[in-house]
Amino acid sequence: MPEFDVVGIGLNATDTLILVPHFPPYAGKVAFDDEMLSPGGQVASAMVTCARLGLRVKYIGTIGDDERGRVQDASLRGLGINLDDVRVRAGSPNQTAYIIIDRTTGERTVFWSRPESLRLTPEEIEPSMIASARLLHIDGHDTEAVEKAARIAREHGIPVTVDVDTIYPGFERVLPHVTHLVASSEFPIAWTKEKDPLKALGILQKEYNIPVAAMTLGSYGALARVGSEVYYSPAFVVNCVDTTGAGDVFHGAFCYAVLEGMPMGDALDFSNAMAALNCRALGARGGIETARDAYALMERAERRSDDGFRKKASVTTHA
Repeated sequence: MPEFDVVGIGLNATDTLILVPHFPPYAGKVAFDDEMLSPGGQVASAMVTCARLGLRVKYIGTIGDDERGRVQDASLRGLGINLDDVRVRAGSPNQTAYIIIDRTTGERTVFWSRPESLRLTPEEIEPSMIASARLLHIDGHDTEAVEKAARIAREHGIPVTVDVDTIYPGFERVLPHVTHLVASSEFPIAWTKEKDPLKALGILQKEYNIPVAAMTLGSYGALARVGSEVYYSPAFVVNCVDTTGAGDVFHGAFCYAVLEGMPMGDALDFSNAMAALNCRALGARGGIETARDAYALMERAERRSDDGFRKKASVTTHA
């Protein structure tokens, strides 16, 4: 039996959240209401979601040896996430983000920095780190390292999910090893130069032989292609406090859904629900709830509908 349900390789960050009553116009200024330190990062937050959902989780990445790195380490370790293969970079600051949150909408603007000293190299990835998992989750950073990890995973028959939001040099070498692509809405269009999102996903599927190609749509939910079948799941309507980390939580929930063997429509609904719940609190991980909470929201919550989008896409919607 594999030692871990999920192994994640990718980014972590320690954020400073700055809450403003409204976002000022360009070159303007506004007094802020509050600020707080909050751990986040794409893959790290996805792994926290997996742990919250009861999975056995291992995180692989790098952290700085400053106070922000220690905050990140304590956050992950406190949830029982295995950090045996996390590399602490001596003399390096941790990845940092300053996130401005508009209290009128809950939307955020992110300013981030990641020093080159935090780069994870392929030499730091060993087959035993990957072979101990039921599923591997990666992002697009440190492309050579995640390519090696994804290749090892596929050699061992382990599914690979990826969170990618922008084009990284050499990422075409990662995609052939991916079984579940869950991209931002911008990535498929930017990669393929095809403006129709469904066609863009289809091109990616065909070119790289990806069984499942999906994209998150922010407040509109998520869309996926499984073979030639298309699924659209509208977002759930909640009282949004902060959208920070919603996509990361979606990815963690999606990893859980894959391991649970959920049908694709149900997987998208569940992941949307977990993401929506997180938006009700401050911080990338402020509102990560349990599977029971997600199912309860799925039963009672209003969903945002875009009939024009569904008609254009001719999608199958699963409630």
